[in-house]
Amino acid sequence: MFCLCRESEYEDLCPLQQPQPFSLPSPTPQWPQGQGFGTGRINLGEIEVFEVTTFESICSSLVRKKEKGVTFYRPVGIPDGFYKFGDYCQPNDKPLRGYVLVAGELAADRQEDKSALVKPQSYILLWSSDSENGEQVFIWQPRAPVGYKALGFVVTTEPREPELEEVRCIRADLTEDCELCNLMLDTVSTLSSYPIKIWNTRSCVRGMLGTGVSVGTFFCSTYLDSGDDMKIVCLKNLDSSLHAMPNLDQIHALIKHYGPTVFFHPDEAYLPSSVGWFFKNGALLYSKEKAKGEAIDSRGSNLPRGGVNDGKYWLDLPDDDEAQEYIKKGNMESSLLYVHVKPAIGGSFTDIVMWIFCPFNGPSTIKAGLLNFEMSKVGEHVGDWEHYTLRLSNFTGELWYVYFSEHSGGEWVDASSLEFIGGNRAVIYSAKSGHASFPHAGTYIQGSTKLNIGLRNDTARSNYLIDSSTKYEIIAAEYLGKGIIKEPNWLQYMREWGPTIVYDSRSELDKIMNFLPFFFKLSVESIIELFPTEIYGEEGPTGPKEKDNWLGDER
Repeated sequence: MFCLCRESEYEDLCPLQQPQPFSLPSPTPQWPQGQGFGTGRINLGEIEVFEVTTFESICSSLVRKKEKGVTFYRPVGIPDGFYKFGDYCQPNDKPLRGYVLVAGELAADRQEDKSALVKPQSYILLWSSDSENGEQVFIWQPRAPVGYKALGFVVTTEPREPELEEVRCIRADLTEDCELCNLMLDTVSTLSSYPIKIWNTRSCVRGMLGTGVSVGTFFCSTYLDSGDDMKIVCLKNLDSSLHAMPNLDQIHALIKHYGPTVFFHPDEAYLPSSVGWFFKNGALLYSKEKAKGEAIDSRGSNLPRGGVNDGKYWLDLPDDDEAQEYIKKGNMESSLLYVHVKPAIGGSFTDIVMWIFCPFNGPSTIKAGLLNFEMSKVGEHVGDWEHYTLRLSNFTGELWYVYFSEHSGGEWVDASSLEFIGGNRAVIYSAKSGHASFPHAGTYIQGSTKLNIGLRNDTARSNYLIDSSTKYEIIAAEYLGKGIIKEPNWLQYMREWGPTIVYDSRSELDKIMNFLPFFFKLSVESIIELFPTEIYGEEGPTGPKEKDNWLGDER
């Protein structure tokens, strides 16, 4: 191990614990036959890449209490004819689960000076730790020939320069710009003569149309150089056929194997339904040109198609009060997940986006310290669309991450931090009234968790559940080509799924303030100003195809 702490801090050191390997609860099955999905290798045009997930530890950091260190790893089990771009690094407070891509050249008849992959000319010693505090570590940056790029760093525990044969650089036109993300290590507070920062990286252009492929290596720079102005690159997928994406049979197999179970709160009053049930039970289409709402057929075929959300049309509940209350409650028997399948990370991963529809979003509950205030209107709106996303490796079909949408934001959660039920099927918790999704049961505060002030999201298991491995409908998978998936009529409706009604939510919020001590009011006031805009009025959301993540990546 190597140490990054001053001698005066030794009494404050944490015991060094390297991450333990993680694997999914059940092995992945044999997927139906297809083209390139699940074969372990992906053709990117001039190179073929292979995903390595087996590592041996090189060295680990030793840090002060309340700080997480990192461990550096060397990929092992690289196939003959393939070469790594660099080593792997990850935080010590997470289970060992990562990957690096190794590459082999496909165009064997290319001239040497035009090869896709070449050896570095030499290495630059970017950083080394101090020698008196334990085993040293050296981080080397490959020096690429002119016209080529290095995609990673090599880590050693001795000052001798690594072998040139150890890594490869790639021709510059086969790369795409990347950006820094997820800072893993910052040694500014240590004894190191010149501290470093270590990040993960990701492609600058992400989403369904992005071609950047992350190789899984880390990025490193000295503390004096933030890295922001440095040219960081990843691989570029030049194969427009996206041959590694799953075919229709494989999609169904993936959903059957990984489809999460969605649990609604036991006190949930506004449950989901199918879109067809919503239409058949009285939902109305309104327009600025007509005062009276128009009934919608069960397929939504009379909804205006295409265009943009120009405010000319919106959906609403039936006029009758009794019918309104009935439809607000939803219908669990009819409910299902609406699935959009799309490429991610340059076609090296598949995103299975699962949308769920609720006819009504209930009022919010605001928490201020030990007090809870249930609102009568704040947070309500007709037509609530929520989603979560499974991100699967196209090399193996293995689940890596799940994205949980949480009101105006959300978070990616590594598979190692998920709850599972019935094998590799994750658990999704839908919050009471607002239907935001979370990975674990409990109470989540949208606002300030430190002050315990914000919108309250309560989640728990109950008998209200949907098994998305069986109750789903694939509504779009554009990469499969025309005619493979018939998109439902209602998916082309780009306007709002509920009316826009602005009301005096401030009067409700002022009621909260009157209950609070003076010293607490200023904190509550500042947090309320940060609440999402949807709580200040009843505004119907747009459908899935109008969301940024339909073409783009999750936030």
